[in-house]
Amino acid sequence: MPTVNLLLRLIFFAAAIHGASAATLELASPVQQTALLELYTSEGCSSCPPADRWLSQFKNDPRLWKNIVPVAFHVDYWNHLGWQDRFSDASYTQRQHGYERYGYLGFVYTPGLVFNGREWRGWFERQGLPATKPDNIGVLKATIEDNRVTADFDPLGSMPSPLILNIALLAFDQTSDVSSGENRGKKLVHDFVVLDWQQFPKETAKDHYYWTLNGLPRRFPANATGIALWITADNDPTPLQATGGYLH
Repeated sequence: MPTVNLLLRLIFFAAAIHGASAATLELASPVQQTALLELYTSEGCSSCPPADRWLSQFKNDPRLWKNIVPVAFHVDYWNHLGWQDRFSDASYTQRQHGYERYGYLGFVYTPGLVFNGREWRGWFERQGLPATKPDNIGVLKATIEDNRVTADFDPLGSMPSPLILNIALLAFDQTSDVSSGENRGKKLVHDFVVLDWQQFPKETAKDHYYWTLNGLPRRFPANATGIALWITADNDPTPLQATGGYLH
């Protein structure tokens, strides 16, 4: 039986997506693993704007959504140093710490990049993303229609249990005029900004995994124009499969 907190989160997320898009949207990953590219950043960090600009280039990358799903998590541990990042959230910081706890990240820092669940420092040497030979993992699908979001994951092999559906709502072309802190006087531009991120467990392990999210309120800001979905196992933050797209 879902908890009250989980039900409220289901309602919120379905409402959020309903407010962003009235048309039916269907998303699907390929059978090969799609890489989740995570940037941990902050408007209070002077080293972060170049990484933000680098992430923005994926808007025009032909691999977007099918091979690579980029997301920018704004952490909150810079907020006490002179500038409050309006996109930051403690849960994003906790996710980054999760990678550290599992040994996938050496330490917590910004700008920090995680590619397919593992720390990637190639950006600092101006390297391209690592060449990968993605495994055939299974298809992750999602349908967004009116106030309902349905998702299913059809793995090709056995999966750990429970599986978790992660959903992040994204914003693009967001600007901030920073008046204090390390980036004082700068106009920052952000894409793939995570506005909210929630997790929805599926307790029963079967050949197929289904999630259905329902809700009625419509209160999410109109600047949510993208969505990213990915599957993780239990408390491990490593993405198993991902998909995403523009809401409108």
